[in-house]
Amino acid sequence: MANNEELSDEVFWKNKIKEHWKTFAIMIAAGICVMIGALLVVIWFIETSTLGGMGEWTFNDWTLNYVVGFIILIILWELLFVGIPTGLFFGIGGYLWWRRLPDEEKQEFKDRDKKEKEHKGLKTGGGGGGFGLVMFIAFCMYVAIDGKYNTKFGALNQFGDPIMPYSYFIYSWLLTFMWMIIVLGIPAGIVLLIVYFTVWRKKTV
Repeated sequence: MANNEELSDEVFWKNKIKEHWKTFAIMIAAGICVMIGALLVVIWFIETSTLGGMGEWTFNDWTLNYVVGFIILIILWELLFVGIPTGLFFGIGGYLWWRRLPDEEKQEFKDRDKKEKEHKGLKTGGGGGGFGLVMFIAFCMYVAIDGKYNTKFGALNQFGDPIMPYSYFIYSWLLTFMWMIIVLGIPAGIVLLIVYFTVWRKKTV
C-alpha cells in the first residue's frame, strides 16, 4: 500500500471501506435508523403535543412564544429519544472497533486526521450558523420588548386589521439587525482604533 500521505481522500476511504465493509455497513444501517427515528419523533410530537393542538392549530393560532417553545421541546425530545442513544451507540461501538485495530492502522488514521486538521486550519470559517442563532434570540427579545411575544399571529385590532402583518416581522428583523450592528459594531470599532494606534501604527512608523 502506498504511503498514507500520498493517498487522496477518495482512494484512502475506498481502501478503508473495502477493509472494514462490515463496520461501514453497520454505520450506514444505523444512520438510516437514526433518520427514521428522528422523523418518527417529530410526527409523534406533532400528533400528541397540546402545543399546536395535536396538529390541528392553524397559523393564526400561533404566537412567537409558542413557536420558540415548540422548537425547544422538539430538540429536547430528539435528544432524549434519538441523540443520546445514537451517541452511546456510535461512541461505544467506535471505541470497541478502534481497540481492535492494529497499531499501524491506527497511526494511519491519526496521520490522516492531523493532515486534515492542518488543511482546515488554513481556511477561514464562516460562523453563519452561530450568528443566525444570535439574531433569532435578539429578534425574540425585540418582539418581547415590543409587547407582542404572546400575541397570536392572526390577532386583529379594533378596526379588524391584523396586529402582526407580515411586514411587522420583516421590519422587526431589520431593526433587530440594525441594533445588533450598533451594539456589536461600536465596541468592535473602538477596539480596532485602540489596536491601530497602540500596535499597528507603531509598527509602520
